Amino acid sequence: MSRVQPTAGVPAYEEPHVPVPGGELAVLRWPAADPGAPVVLALHGITGNGLSWGRVAHHLAGRVTLLAPDLRGRGRSGHLPGPYGIAAHADDMAAVARELAPGPVVLTGHSMGAATAVLTAVRHPGLPSALLLVDGGVPFPVPAGLAPDEVIDAVLGPAMSRLSMTFADRAAYRAFWQRHPGFAGAWSPWVDAYLQRDLVGVEPELRSSCAIEAVRVDGIDQLGAEMAGVIHRLPLPARLLWAERGLMNEPQGLYDEHRLAAAKLDPERVHPRHVPGTNHYTILTGDDGARTVAGQLLAAAGVAAP
Repeated sequence: MSRVQPTAGVPAYEEPHVPVPGGELAVLRWPAADPGAPVVLALHGITGNGLSWGRVAHHLAGRVTLLAPDLRGRGRSGHLPGPYGIAAHADDMAAVARELAPGPVVLTGHSMGAATAVLTAVRHPGLPSALLLVDGGVPFPVPAGLAPDEVIDAVLGPAMSRLSMTFADRAAYRAFWQRHPGFAGAWSPWVDAYLQRDLVGVEPELRSSCAIEAVRVDGIDQLGAEMAGVIHRLPLPARLLWAERGLMNEPQGLYDEHRLAAAKLDPERVHPRHVPGTNHYTILTGDDGARTVAGQLLAAAGVAAP
């Protein structure tokens, strides 16, 4: 098992591999100082990878063990074949927990990872001891009158279009993302390390590790009717942290008070909390957002913050 130090300031992590159908899933593991500390299992978004949780790991500071898999079809798990879909990811997460966690875990996810966390909790109710959703997991309205692939393009925008692009070198990929409105004024070594992990191939034809078919299938699955009711079947209460702004840093985020009211959430089961000053990305990768997420995870794990 390798130990990786991606860049200055980003905590080093181990990278075990867990057997799953079709091969092995890569997992980033930030171990706790105390081997008996609680475990957090953290799931990334639809075109992300496990290093999206790097800044949260920094703020957790070894008080819990953090497991952040590269989901099937992404990152170092990009080679894994289908079937894709949220249920496949949920079952992969159960395999990760069996292999790397001694007992129930604090389960969390960002964006599509939050939807996966919800379904994981429903399919494997003995796995989570607590559930934290980060700007995802609660169904939200999608544009009407569009075909499924058009819905994915409308919701994900440039994050989807880059999957068929090639880049001459790592600097070109960095420049592509530095122009993205979601990271305007919020670039950092954590963001850079996370996005650079996505690249595979050889210069001058580097490309995203994300399998386009995995993203397409998972996106349609996440927005489909079957996932719409899962949030109402949770076996335990969940906290939802929702960002003020959207994927392109637009004023309308994925959620607001009106959309949450329309979702008819059980107030005894889902507890929303607004995280001002964040967008869909910086709620996880920005310093204030990552600090808030880490604080919620520590509280859920029963670990006192410093």
